Amino acid sequence: MDQPSLYDDDIVTWAEQQASSLRELARRPELSNILDWENVAEEIESLGRSQIQGVESALLLVLVHVLKYFSAPAAQSTRSWRVEVVAYHATARRNYKRSMRQRIDWQDLWVTAKANADVSLKLFGDRLVDGLPEAMPFKPDELVSKAFDMDWALERLAATLEMPTDHH
Repeated sequence: MDQPSLYDDDIVTWAEQQASSLRELARRPELSNILDWENVAEEIESLGRSQIQGVESALLLVLVHVLKYFSAPAAQSTRSWRVEVVAYHATARRNYKRSMRQRIDWQDLWVTAKANADVSLKLFGDRLVDGLPEAMPFKPDELVSKAFDMDWALERLAATLEMPTDHH
């Protein structure tokens, strides 16, 4: 096999396809008692889900550290937050596959990141900046882009806080 397989390119989609194929085989009466088809299919699907969870976890940590830095730029930990954003972003970017875009709840990721950052900041007497957007301010492609970095993310968040003035 000289050509890369779907397994190499997109293990999430591969796992879903394999599990579906196994379930189809399970319906064949001559094969139905040979293997525990449903549990084998479930185990393969869980492989794909674990890949998604790994990317979500890394992206969550990126967002949490960006939010903490944005909210407490004078905190003693800002240097480590910058380093961690680089490391977690690299992990997310390396493992992210396009097929994950529709499988990740980006809004929930944002809400969870805000909650986690808030709890973490409160431990040290800080808190989240007021007026953060309710909706995820970053597009999925931006979050996993090579160009993503702490400064860009901080600028994006600052722009979301700039409220247009209402002229009557």
